[in-house]
Formats: sequence, structure tokens, C-alpha cells
Amino acid sequence: MYRASVTLKMATQVITNSGHDDIIHDAVLDYYGRKLATCSSDRTIKIFEVEGESQRLIETLKGHEGAVWSVAWAHPKYGNILASAGYDGKVLIWKEQGSAQSTQWQRIYDFPLHKASVNMVAWSPHEAGCLLACASSDGNVSVLEFKDNAVDNATFPAHGLGVNSVSWAPASNPGSIVSSAPGPGSAGNRRFVTGGCDNVLKIWAFDPASQSYKQERDPLTGHADWVRDVAWSPTVLQRSYIASASQDKTVRIWTSDAASPGVWESKVLNFEAPVWRVSWSLSGNVLAVSGADNKVSLWKENLRGEWECVKSIEE
Repeated sequence: MYRASVTLKMATQVITNSGHDDIIHDAVLDYYGRKLATCSSDRTIKIFEVEGESQRLIETLKGHEGAVWSVAWAHPKYGNILASAGYDGKVLIWKEQGSAQSTQWQRIYDFPLHKASVNMVAWSPHEAGCLLACASSDGNVSVLEFKDNAVDNATFPAHGLGVNSVSWAPASNPGSIVSSAPGPGSAGNRRFVTGGCDNVLKIWAFDPASQSYKQERDPLTGHADWVRDVAWSPTVLQRSYIASASQDKTVRIWTSDAASPGVWESKVLNFEAPVWRVSWSLSGNVLAVSGADNKVSLWKENLRGEWECVKSIEE
């Protein structure tokens, strides 16, 4: 499974002298943009210190027994913590420890319970807690919760043919900033979307009564092939946005109004090649799309509610 990354394509300086011996599948900057983690089919993760236009390799992490598909940084309130997921079915948690003068990366937790490749890991918004969602080819999603020096996990079937991607909703519901009355889940919202080999998206929400994740309404349908990636926009204005990238050469942008939560409508963007990755800007109003043709395009919604390509980048 080859995964293109928008960050990877933007960080060409780092990538050209990365030191990896095989294809790079993911490249992610930390919260402050000072560290870059990359992962590769060579079974390693490399961490770079980024300063302006220059970068320096500071650590190579070894532990996976197969290609490493995905890396994700936790929020800095929990420390310098990185999660990685690989073809070996494992999720590994790494932490930078030590003093300002001398630091060292250590593997602090292994999660080996998936029975097939783990294709993506994603940390929740920090307001919801220290939660990591893991999407696996075995059809299951796991949510690991790190709390009080213990780790709980909830694993449940999500997409029978395999789960390719997962993305968390913002911690606040849309419209909650301008609403005087907070909704039941307006703070610390635990919701996420998954995309699978069954061509659909599913939205999951934590149910406090059963202490488990339950599917919200029906799956979001429309794609004609695998959903390769999903991305929930961080915006918390009047609408929620989810982007989905598919092998069917389309991106769908799903919207739900605060007035009618749970009802989703989609608009289709067509491409010339299978689409592998979608990623929102920090403000949540620009969508980056990358695919099998090694092109990255940036899309923005105009005042008429239509999505326009505002920039295209080719390798």
C-alpha cells in the first residue's frame, strides 16, 4: 500500500536526502513545525530537526518488522510522543525523554493486537483526551486511551473488507462557538470518520452509557471504489466538512449543517488518476489533494458554495 503525503511533497528538501533506503509513505510535522517524522518501506522512522530551510537528522527509530505506513504526533501537552503503524500489524508509541542537553527516543508502548496491516494512526484533539485511533486491514478500528499511566483499548469491527483511513472530528461541535447554549458534546467531542475497502465512510461517536464507540446513522455512500483517505476539517463554524479520497479518481466533500447534524451532502471533484491523500489547512478552509499522478492541488470553496482549484503543483 503506497501512501502519498502532502507534507511529504512539500518537504522536498528533507526527502531528497532523507537517508531512507526505500519509498517514503508519510511525512508529518509536529505541532510547532520544528520536527519532521518520516516513515518508509525500509521499516524505519526518521526524525529531523527543521530550522527554516535547513534540516538535520536527529534519530532513526527501528522496531517495525515491515513497511511503516503512517506516523502521527500527539499534542505537545502530552510530551514529544510519536505513534507509528505498519504492515506488521503493530502500532508503536515512541517518546523523546531526557534533559534539554541530552534527549533520547524510546519505545514506550506496543499495541500488537491487530491481525493484519495497520494502515493509519490518528491522535484525537487534545481536549478529548490522549486518544489514538488505528485503522487496520483486518476490518477493525482500535482506539487506545492513555490515562494515568495505563492504556485502555476499544477494538471494534468497522469495514469488513479493511479500514484504510481514520480522522477525528474537532473537539467542539459546529456552531458551538457562536451559540450561547453548549450542546451535549460541545467540549471534548469523541467522534471520528473512517474510510474502507467497502467504498463507504462511517462516522463513529463515543457512547458514555456503554463506554463504546457506535456508528452514527447510515454509512456515507457514493464512491465506486476503495476510500483511500478521509479528513475531517478542523473548522468549528456553522458547518462540518469531511473530505474523502478514492481509488475511483474522485474526491467527495461532505458537509453537514449545525442545524441538521447527522445529515450529510456531498460534492464531487473529478481527477485523472486515483486519489490517495486529502489534508485540510489548519484553518480548515483549504483542501490539499494528492494522487497517483504525483500532483498536488489546493481547493477552496467560493461564495457560491462551489469548490475551485486555486493551485496545482507537479513533481
